[in-house]
Amino acid sequence: MNWIILIIAGLCEVAFTYCLGRARNVIGTEWWTWICSFAFFYVMSAVLLSKATQTLPIGTAYAVWTGIGAVGAVLVGIIFFKEPTSFWRLFFLSTLILSIVGLKSVS
Repeated sequence: MNWIILIIAGLCEVAFTYCLGRARNVIGTEWWTWICSFAFFYVMSAVLLSKATQTLPIGTAYAVWTGIGAVGAVLVGIIFFKEPTSFWRLFFLSTLILSIVGLKSVS
């Protein structure tokens, strides 16, 4: 169950990255909406990470959490914000994913 909580925490990290990216391009009330959403997902991510580390090793949980966030942030950037893709960017993203899966399998 704590692995599921950890994955949700990582997805909250991806969500707050998306909100921050959207807030960058707007002003006024819409900016406040995205910033409040950013704050909500930021807090939820930290709370869920804290809950998951009650039974999971902190080093593994933190690495998986940041890995999910990093992979998700890159994918959000590519899909929603038209960031460039290159062979090396995708190669290192793949190695990060394999490392996360490896940490999960040995924990």
